[in-house]
Amino acid sequence: MFNNKSILVTGGTGSFGKAFINTLLQKYNPERIIVFSRDELKQFEMQQLYPVSMYPQIRYFLGDVRDAERLHRAFRGVDIVVHAAAMKQVPAAEYNPFECIKTNIMGAQNVINASLEQKVERVLALSTDKAANPLNLYGATKLCSDKLFVAANSYSGAEGTRFSVVRYGNVLGSRGSVIPFFMQKKAEGVLPITDERMTRFWITLEQGIDFVITSMEKMVGGEIFIPKIPSMKIVDLAKTVAPECDIKIVGIRPGEKLHEVMVPCDESRNTVDLGDRYAILPAFSAAGISYDALGGTPVEDGFSYSSDGNDEWLTSEQLKKMLGDFA
Repeated sequence: MFNNKSILVTGGTGSFGKAFINTLLQKYNPERIIVFSRDELKQFEMQQLYPVSMYPQIRYFLGDVRDAERLHRAFRGVDIVVHAAAMKQVPAAEYNPFECIKTNIMGAQNVINASLEQKVERVLALSTDKAANPLNLYGATKLCSDKLFVAANSYSGAEGTRFSVVRYGNVLGSRGSVIPFFMQKKAEGVLPITDERMTRFWITLEQGIDFVITSMEKMVGGEIFIPKIPSMKIVDLAKTVAPECDIKIVGIRPGEKLHEVMVPCDESRNTVDLGDRYAILPAFSAAGISYDALGGTPVEDGFSYSSDGNDEWLTSEQLKKMLGDFA
């Protein structure tokens, strides 16, 4: 699917972007890979790993998804877009709400407009479990973004650009996640936990990349793909990461949930089970799109997929192996 294609990744210097681009270089033969991001230092650092002299198919393109004109220029001749750029730190979004809106919502619409104008074939946007029944601004902006990408299929025509979304849980070891935070706190002998009942979904970066690739292969247009991944209590995670440390309950933070939901029960009527993942289909299908080829079995009415009601739980042994791979 990626061979001889021109692929652009927004947020290409982030944790996902770098790993995804590495996978493209190792496993596929793309004609062009465009790293689109706004941080010149991160682009410089990435160029030390992937210099153009050794990887002539890579282009480093400075720009911000807030800048519609720059996106139009960057998307020229592009076949596939993976939209990974986002402002995702919950406290920062709460304190700077409109900055989050400008990146996560207005930036998403800019990506859509540029894709339509430049006749991109496929666009896959990365979402988050926080977009389902959002409690904080970050989750609310990503829900808006998801809605924009799903609805964009109505504007592209029967043979035009196809837009879909992937939504998954916390990525093990990604920037801002709890595991690097716990690693830093180990030296102090005490790990702060907001609530001992708290649960979260967990996925490795490699699993996330594989999920994006397979979802792009399956996508018809308008789906929100959700992987079936394990849950774990945060307190159990803390005991696995640093069994020698004491645990201090500090109270839940503003905008934080006890448990994460990836398929709300109100979406069950539009959700199908595809075996290794769920897909939430749009309530209103765009003209020219049929989901017959996607297959799947409709879930029961009232079904929800939440981290506390999950059928699969991560054991300490499994987490240790994942941490070993991460390290």
